[in-house]
Amino acid sequence: MSELPHVRPERPAEPVPAARAERLSTLDLLSFLCTMFAVASLAIWGFTAWELPWNIVFGIAAPLATLIVWGLFASPRAVIRVHPFVRGLVELLIYLSATIAWWSAGQAWIGLGFAVVAVVVGVLAGRRRLS
Repeated sequence: MSELPHVRPERPAEPVPAARAERLSTLDLLSFLCTMFAVASLAIWGFTAWELPWNIVFGIAAPLATLIVWGLFASPRAVIRVHPFVRGLVELLIYLSATIAWWSAGQAWIGLGFAVVAVVVGVLAGRRRLS
């Protein structure tokens, strides 16, 4: 028994205080709101642009597919980690699809306004991610 080394247990690491944890910024909130507006826009488009029974199919499938793509590539806890440029491209495609949905519904000004806001927020968030 005397050949075994003497082992002393170490104390566990202290948890990170909440003050030092990463906080959400206004830009994070705006980016999330733009994404949710895009999802809601695609749901509205799906339910209003088609006739029964296709309106139910597209009204559920369009936002669901958007949420899956966002969760896989663009969310803060994305399943598949990609380069920030690719993440920005995925976000841009989501915003573009919502803009086209508003445009095809005859609401071009809503689509254009959303596109301007989403692109500005996306560029600012992307610049922050790259720095």
